[in-house]
Amino acid sequence: MASAALATNNEQHMTGFLGWIERNGNKLPDPVFLFFYLIIALVAISMLSAALGVSALHPTTIDEATGQPQVIAAVSLLSAENIQKLWVEMPKTFTHFHPLGYVLVVMLGAGVAERSGFFAAGMASAVKSAPKKLLTPVVALVAMIGNHAADAGYVVLIPLAGILFAAAGRHPMAGIAAAFAGVSGGFSANVSPGQLDALLFGITEEAVGASALDPSWTANLAGNWYFISAMTLIFLPIIWYVTDKIIEPKLGPWKGGAQAGASEEEELSQGDPSTVSKGLRAAGLAALAVVALWAVMVFAPGTPLMNEAACDGIPAADCSIHSVLRPFYQSLVAAFFVLFLATGWAYGRATGTIKDHRDLVGMMSESMKDMGYYLVLAFAAAHFVAMFGWSNLGLISAVHGAAAIQSTGLPLPLVLGLMVLFAGLLNLFVGSASAKWALLAPILVPMLMLLGISPEGATAAYRVGDSATNIITPLMVYFPLILVFAQRWQPSFGLGSLTAMMLPYSIWLLVSGTLLIVLWFYLGIPLGPDAPVGYVLPTG
Repeated sequence: MASAALATNNEQHMTGFLGWIERNGNKLPDPVFLFFYLIIALVAISMLSAALGVSALHPTTIDEATGQPQVIAAVSLLSAENIQKLWVEMPKTFTHFHPLGYVLVVMLGAGVAERSGFFAAGMASAVKSAPKKLLTPVVALVAMIGNHAADAGYVVLIPLAGILFAAAGRHPMAGIAAAFAGVSGGFSANVSPGQLDALLFGITEEAVGASALDPSWTANLAGNWYFISAMTLIFLPIIWYVTDKIIEPKLGPWKGGAQAGASEEEELSQGDPSTVSKGLRAAGLAALAVVALWAVMVFAPGTPLMNEAACDGIPAADCSIHSVLRPFYQSLVAAFFVLFLATGWAYGRATGTIKDHRDLVGMMSESMKDMGYYLVLAFAAAHFVAMFGWSNLGLISAVHGAAAIQSTGLPLPLVLGLMVLFAGLLNLFVGSASAKWALLAPILVPMLMLLGISPEGATAAYRVGDSATNIITPLMVYFPLILVFAQRWQPSFGLGSLTAMMLPYSIWLLVSGTLLIVLWFYLGIPLGPDAPVGYVLPTG
């Protein structure tokens, strides 16, 4: 369906500022080649920087010979050592790229949950039972939670929302707008960590490791849990208000009109009600079993997911429960894999979409096929990030950038707010969340660490800007598909119409998300378990 949508709208173009974004954004190379060109530029810059003696003082490491801060000098990527490292360690550079393992493990399970029909049926069941007065917030909430379902959130929920709004006598375009705002504008908001957290924190961990500022820091999949939950609570009434008070009144009363038949995904989610209910009950029991298993591994005596020795030799008052539970946080990638796998398998067995273990393996294999492009992108991003670290330019840029920001006297919360706006602007031209963060993280993460903002804080600020402008850029991969859904009800609906309809959501989400991260920093609230927003560099 997506390919058909793209073909249908090849002739549609916007004008004005949005047209300028569309034209210039389309001129950018594919993100894979963007990284390739950046690597070439990085090699040239590293040679020039090394020749000019560009350097900085390491903020935490002391030179034992002089007793002074260690000097970080730029290193040419065409040095014999770096050329050897590039060719000899190429497999290691790729396979040790942290986001790669995190994302592939989670997607193995999510692929089963998606292809068995569990994700689609779960979302459809949630929104179909919503009272008419609460239809908008229910659609928005399910859309945000549906981010865990990847493509299913776009392909199933958005057209289904249009159908449900029309059935309730409301304008179907308002339903499409609310669902699109939740799935894509609220892309980072959710009630629990998931695939996006595994992806972004993997890149964050790679950036921290390359900077060598804090060798002890490791990614915590739950590092933004509290923050994204708060985003959900903030974004839900905003989407509700914008839909019911701004968008729907402008659309006018619904008088009926064209609509297309249900897609294959919609038919799957709408199958025989008794069979679907049976499958959802089975999936619910499987989810409870997985939660119970993890609870036993955390709280039962002598279990592996609690580091009982973490506080040995430390006064009880100084011992953090989060240090004790660190193995649990680090196990969440595996936990989501097992959760998605178990619920998808249980639903599939109950409904007949999975008949034997071969179907299960086939679904897992298909999910890995879908990750083919990501693997190519990860290969290019892994080498860009690694080579940035080899050249020392990332840390040097971070040290001088932090000093420049400190000299301006800007408050740190304002720095975070500017970062949100920058990420939102960049999102208009580069749609991939992972590609943008792989570009920005090597400099921004260590720079913000030097300014007193944790890696979790940098990640949270980035994801606010990244998601808010998804819904107004024609370069977002699902944008043409949403247009096709809209044209089922309003054939004259064009790219400009869709962008204009979604613009109020984008502005409100960007402003509220920026205020949220700024306020969060002022109050010093942890972003997640064992994840403060502030940061102090380790000494030694």
